[in-house]
Amino acid sequence: MKKQWFALCTAAALLLSACSGTPAASQASDPAPATQQTPSPAAQQAEKTEIMVSAAASLTDALNELKGPFEADNPGITLTFNFGSSGKLAQQIAQGAPSDVLLSASAKDMNGLDEKQLIAKDTRQDFARNELVLITSASNPAAIDSFEKLTDASLKHIAVGEPETVPAGRYAKEVFDTLKIGGKLNGKLVYGSDVRQVLTFVESGNADVGIVYASDAAISDKVKVLATAKSEWHKPIVYPAALVSASAHADAAKTFLAYLTSDKGKAILQKYGFQ
Repeated sequence: MKKQWFALCTAAALLLSACSGTPAASQASDPAPATQQTPSPAAQQAEKTEIMVSAAASLTDALNELKGPFEADNPGITLTFNFGSSGKLAQQIAQGAPSDVLLSASAKDMNGLDEKQLIAKDTRQDFARNELVLITSASNPAAIDSFEKLTDASLKHIAVGEPETVPAGRYAKEVFDTLKIGGKLNGKLVYGSDVRQVLTFVESGNADVGIVYASDAAISDKVKVLATAKSEWHKPIVYPAALVSASAHADAAKTFLAYLTSDKGKAILQKYGFQ
């Protein structure tokens, strides 16, 4: 009787163990459900294409405003600007500095890169024009009202861009040569590294007058325009744009160039005094 009872208990224990072990094994073999992960903000930012735009200093305000709407319309692209004189920007590109687009204030500087095959010729286009103006501080009761009167003895300092690297300075020199007054200005000329520095010289009163673009004068309430140079006194002031041949982001750069000449781009340029 004891043997039968022991056998019955043993069978019951084995059955219990089998029942309890089966679900555990089944649970261990079931694969974990897949979870979908959302990319982190850093990862999303890394997916964007950053393009470097080397641009003439006179374009600073216009491009800074254009950046917002462009990036909103093209969420996969971010713009980074390198502002400076057109001559220095061209030198940087020629020396291998990273850049995707060049926006120059001078056809001459763009031509130099074109001759070295450093820009994509088929992307080159003139996107804006400008005028050359004579300015003084808004609080300065300047007695002159024309470029011809720059030889006046009352003027001690005349601010202009460095002709070798600053297109506005080059155009100013052409005006001086046309009017045959260059030799009479020796000792009066104060040179700026770009056109915005020339504007600052006049705003601060460190120069009696200065020669800048009409677009530069338009963005400052600290200066007033005394005269506008006649177009025949200097070469046409045109702004060419082009894709840099070494660009690693050609498609994104071309998207930016197209936006620059779109209705939205033109409206912003016109707002800042460009033609």
